[in-house]
Amino acid sequence: MTRNVTIAGGAMTPFNRRKDGSSFRDWARLALNGALLDAGIAASDIDSLIVASESDFFTLQLNPAALLADECGLTGVAAMRVEGGGASGHLAVHAGIAQIESDLAKRVAVLGVEASASHLSGARMGDLYSLSFDAWTDGMTGVDSTALYALSALSFMARTGATSEDFARIAVRNRAHAQENSFAHLPLDISASDVAASPLIASPYRRLDCSPLSDGAACIILARATDLPKANGPRARFRGIGCATDTVRLGERQDAGRFAGKALAAARAYAMAGITPGDINLAEVYDSYSGAQLQAIEALGLVDDVIRAERENVFAATGALPVNLSGGLLGQGAPVGATGVAQIWAAAQQLEGRSPGKRADRQPTCALVDTHGGIATLNAVSILEASS
Repeated sequence: MTRNVTIAGGAMTPFNRRKDGSSFRDWARLALNGALLDAGIAASDIDSLIVASESDFFTLQLNPAALLADECGLTGVAAMRVEGGGASGHLAVHAGIAQIESDLAKRVAVLGVEASASHLSGARMGDLYSLSFDAWTDGMTGVDSTALYALSALSFMARTGATSEDFARIAVRNRAHAQENSFAHLPLDISASDVAASPLIASPYRRLDCSPLSDGAACIILARATDLPKANGPRARFRGIGCATDTVRLGERQDAGRFAGKALAAARAYAMAGITPGDINLAEVYDSYSGAQLQAIEALGLVDDVIRAERENVFAATGALPVNLSGGLLGQGAPVGATGVAQIWAAAQQLEGRSPGKRADRQPTCALVDTHGGIATLNAVSILEASS
């Protein structure tokens, strides 16, 4: 069990498509300076900078950790870059926790950033994202990420009885949550019929079932509570973390619709935290596609019957287990390196009772955050609790 690491503060930029001439350097500075302000500390208090960025193609910058340390006024600190596909930001947070728990650093800035929307065309981005899978058997054959996620979703639907209407409900609800999030990329007022009428990308997924390409940055400061100013009040802290992989190629899995690696990562997080899934009363999960949200919740073991729970509105703000009140990737957006950092920041603010966006009807006390790269190939899970 780890209860020594606190989220001292955090900040993020809006997640959107930037057309103002700014770059990832600007977004990184804004996010880090905001996190320092929220934590009540100065740049000189930071011992280590961990940067999450999925691809050098997006920023056209090799060695971004050193560059951003310089850009953000952190010259002299230890620095490293973490990459794990869609899980990059979340894994960077795990690396920061490890540094603090091992006494390598007292205060760690975890900075996720990605230029996913405005630097390259959507078609080119699709080509690059396809290399997140097995480049030989998938990416270079013309199979894209939506097609692979769709194949996994079809397998899930055949086994569970999930329907396109179930997926559409998630697309609608998460975008509705995003309407209360001033940082969100797609705060849309849409209906299930709007989802059904949007262009088919790869059956069963239509355009509104898919998360957007986004630009942006997010940063959180990690430290032990004893190494922080006392005036900030209680902040959320980590209780357990877990990580696990699955086979990269869907065809080699026993069930292409099950996120087995995610289930293993969750089991490790629950064991470290000393809790069961029933103790979780808030979740931010990786909804790169609407159906992936249900696949994730199933793998995380958060309910006995995920389809029935979805149809009974268990995952709404009014339900027993609110999911993706930030809007998730579908609504808030998905600049890959920043995604996991922003998910953790969103959960922390909910636990602290200071979320600026959509809030659960009942104040949560224990939250789960889930992120993955590939088709749930590289999975990261964190469990957070409100501190007294």
